[in-house]
Amino acid sequence: QVQLVESGGGLVQAGGSLRLSCAAAGRTFSSYAMGWFRQAPGKEREFVAAISWSGGSTDYADSVKGRFTISRDNVKRTVYLQMNSLKPEDTAVYYCARREGAFAAGTDRPYEYDYWGQGTQVTVSS
Repeated sequence: QVQLVESGGGLVQAGGSLRLSCAAAGRTFSSYAMGWFRQAPGKEREFVAAISWSGGSTDYADSVKGRFTISRDNVKRTVYLQMNSLKPEDTAVYYCARREGAFAAGTDRPYEYDYWGQGTQVTVSS
């Protein structure tokens, strides 16, 4: 069983920054790509960013490119999402997820992730 626990969410003014963390329990963290998704009220869950198992490859949604950075520390079994220049439209619950299949590439399709955290709320005020 894999457990993912997000932290770092909160309330921030537009233009501000937050860093989300996702700590994973399980010995095989380093073999799996990880992703961040978000879901705003009344909207479907959407892809934010993904990172390969090694950290050598990343991918971002167009809406966050240049503002958000995904990274990982395989020793600490943690994946991060640094969010800068936040906008009110970034307000959502943010989830981290583990890509299904060891050494598979990251993807923007939520159904290709098999474990999810409980989410952390990010609220950006205007």
